[in-house]
Amino acid sequence: MNCVYCGNLEIKERAIMKNDLAFAFLTNIPITPGHTLISPLRCIKTMEELSKRELEDIMNMRTILCAGLKKLYGEEGFNFAWNEGEMAGQSVPHFHLHIVPRKEGDSGIREYEPRKFLYRPGSREKTPESELAKMAEEIKIALDENYG
Repeated sequence: MNCVYCGNLEIKERAIMKNDLAFAFLTNIPITPGHTLISPLRCIKTMEELSKRELEDIMNMRTILCAGLKKLYGEEGFNFAWNEGEMAGQSVPHFHLHIVPRKEGDSGIREYEPRKFLYRPGSREKTPESELAKMAEEIKIALDENYG
């Protein structure tokens, strides 16, 4: 696989944290200052491919990084995101978690507001409770059959 993250010297120079299974580096196209990506060292495409330890290392790194950014820059919040699959906007076939620091007056994307994005009036229709109950039961059965 020809991965833009694996073996990239520029990314290694931008690395700010590394442990046995993951590393964090500043993106060269930040939404806000401090926009960081956390990625496993192993080249995998989706979150489901992460081992339990890789996921734990990434989440621990996220916690430490956010605390450091709050202390250093006075961040008031964060957007966390990852895209899986081409249809979802994944452009790099190496799993990475975006950490976008946010604070009042930042120069980040103004049009993206999670609540407006997720809860736009008229963007989604309410599903009847009976359909939700049926779907929930189907998912429970499938999970039980496949994951016991």
